[in-house]
Formats: sequence, structure tokens, C-alpha cells
Amino acid sequence: MSLSSLRIAVLIPCFNEEAAIATVVGDFRKALPAAEIYVYDNNSRDRTAAVARESGATVRSERRQGKGHVVRRMFADVDADVYVLVDGDATYDAPSAPRMIERLVHEHLDMVVGLRVDQVQAAYRRGHRTGNWMLTSFLSSVFGQAFKDILSGYRVFSRRFVKSFPVLSDGFEIETELTVHALELALPVAEVETPYFARPEGSFSKLNTWRDGFRILGTILKLYRSEKPLRFFTAIGIFLALVSVGLAIPIFITYLEQGVVPRLPTAVLSTGLMIVAILSVSSGLVLDTVTRGRREMKLLAYLSQPPVNKS
Repeated sequence: MSLSSLRIAVLIPCFNEEAAIATVVGDFRKALPAAEIYVYDNNSRDRTAAVARESGATVRSERRQGKGHVVRRMFADVDADVYVLVDGDATYDAPSAPRMIERLVHEHLDMVVGLRVDQVQAAYRRGHRTGNWMLTSFLSSVFGQAFKDILSGYRVFSRRFVKSFPVLSDGFEIETELTVHALELALPVAEVETPYFARPEGSFSKLNTWRDGFRILGTILKLYRSEKPLRFFTAIGIFLALVSVGLAIPIFITYLEQGVVPRLPTAVLSTGLMIVAILSVSSGLVLDTVTRGRREMKLLAYLSQPPVNKS
């Protein structure tokens, strides 16, 4: 299937990107002449929306603040065969888009992630680089190795992925959620190396290394709890059981030697911790069944959409 026969939508979430949005729209217009370009303005205080409209993009707005809210609205509103999601800060390479789309279509994939290769030192701050490596490593250990750059904002999706993906995140955690969704359902995905540039003069990053890093880590833990409940609650149960046993051993030894239980509060605490440990494991078993049902529903929603080459 040729790219010219596909309905391609370029989705650009924006917040105060007046300095860069015209360049982004122009570059993607050259790279994908037949694509529809949508700019979703998220309460910008500058002329982002006006500049994007003057550049020829279809401009819409999302009032709820946060990238997750914007992506949710874009995925719900826009109808296409292939979706290109990219930030409006002119840091991603538009000429890489056709190559990413071709790989998505020809290899029957559902998501292709732009693996960022920074072209200048200023493009990728050291704190962001370290945080991305730590979060990627943690995610790989929890959900399996599949990506090298889980926080990339440059992605290409099939219609199947977009229309079956339940967006729950509010902010920059959306990239993590997209990655976990693909890993959890074992969807066919790939990464393609793309140049990553520094922001143009007058454009400023809205990311905070520590704040957003902790929010992303919190999102991973929440997703781990919801998608791997048996492991999560069993780990808690084992920890509580070990503490309970540790408290109970001296009491048990004293009872064998003297026939009395001198530390009754400790004995009660040990018993209570063991009960909570058993309840935690039991909760994990129940929630694991619920999660399996939710995963089946997601797969059914995914399978209800036609693949790209059958659209």
C-alpha cells in the first residue's frame, strides 16, 4: 500500500509554542504533503493558535490543562488510517515521518517510536537523559524489554492503536502510558532512530526534570499495580509476612523457654501483620482475575478496528 492512498493525520499538541509552531507545520507539510495537520492549543498565552492557523494547520483547542488531556481529545476527534504524534517545539525531524510510516505499514505494526539521537549537546539535558535511562530500565524490568526511549514524543500509530487506547494520564506521563499499553497487550511495535534538535531561540521547555520525573515514576507504579496486581500485592504480602515472622520468633523462643508470653502487644502486632499479609495476597489473586478481564476487553476493542492495509 502506497502512502498516498492512506489518510494520514499529524497531531501536534501545543502550549506556548509561538516561536516554533510555524516551522513544525511547514516541515511536516513538506514531508507529508497529503497529510492533514492538526494543532491542538492547550490554553496558550501567546499567538500559538494564530500562527498555526496562518501556517495552514487545522487548529482546535483543549481547555483542560495537560498533554494527556490533549492527546485524549485528539485521539477521539480525528479520524485517519495513520496518526503521527509530535511535539510542537521543532525538536523532532519531520523528514523521518515517511520512513516511520512506511515501516508501520509494511511491517504491519501498531506503533513506531522515534528513538531520539541528539544532534547538539543542548538538545537533551543531562538530567532528562539520566531520568529517561532510569525510567526506561525500570519499565523494562517490570514489563519487558522493548524500547530504548520510552519518553519520546515522536510516534506513529495505526488506527487500531489509537481507537482502542484508553487515555488515563493528564500530563507528560502520556508517553509512559502509551508504551505500557503496547507492552501489556504485546502489540507489534518498533523504534526508528531520528535526529533530535535543540529548541529554536525563543522557545522554552515546559518540562521539569524532577517534578515530571517523579510523576512519570508514579505513573509506572500505578500501572504496575493495575496491570500486575498479583506481583504487586504478593510483594507487599511477603514483606509483611517477613516482618511478622521476625517479630514472632523472639516471642516464640521465650514461650518455649519460660512458658509465658511477656510481650503481648508485640504478639498481637505480629498476628495482625500476618493477617494483613494473607489479605494482600488474596487481593492480588482477585485483582489479577479482574485485570485479565480488562485486558481481554482492550484486545477486543483493538481487534474491532481494521488494520492499516485493510482500511
